Amino acid sequence: MNLKEMRECERTKIEKWSSFQLANAWKLRGTVICLLIFGTMIALKFTDSEPLWLKDVLRKCLLIGLLIVTLSKEKIEDEMVTTLRFKAYTLAFIMAVVYSLIQPLADYVVNNFILEANKDNDFSYFQVLSFMLIIQIMFFEILKRNR
Repeated sequence: MNLKEMRECERTKIEKWSSFQLANAWKLRGTVICLLIFGTMIALKFTDSEPLWLKDVLRKCLLIGLLIVTLSKEKIEDEMVTTLRFKAYTLAFIMAVVYSLIQPLADYVVNNFILEANKDNDFSYFQVLSFMLIIQIMFFEILKRNR
């Protein structure tokens, strides 16, 4: 296998993975998963004993539900929808980077200058990923409606 054939093989693998999408029926399933898990998380906040392991499992399941929604095709999937989807992913990525840079600074300012100093400053992957996925869904829906 020469260098040109290796490049072509790698390019086709990348294109195959970059065009991966779930069927349209998965969008409703992902939304239902997100709503059920979100409701469960809210209900657990009102209980006295919330197991830490359950909180982590629910967070991961919520991320999976959001990912299912973002990867699901539209009923009519054409080039325009694909372009809007990639624009939404780009905007969501940029917003997530800005969020991850600003949020710790904002927490520091609030905790040290406005409130009492707090050592429980937990900035997690869940915050960034959920923010990015929600922003992608939101921007995609806005771009779809305004085309």
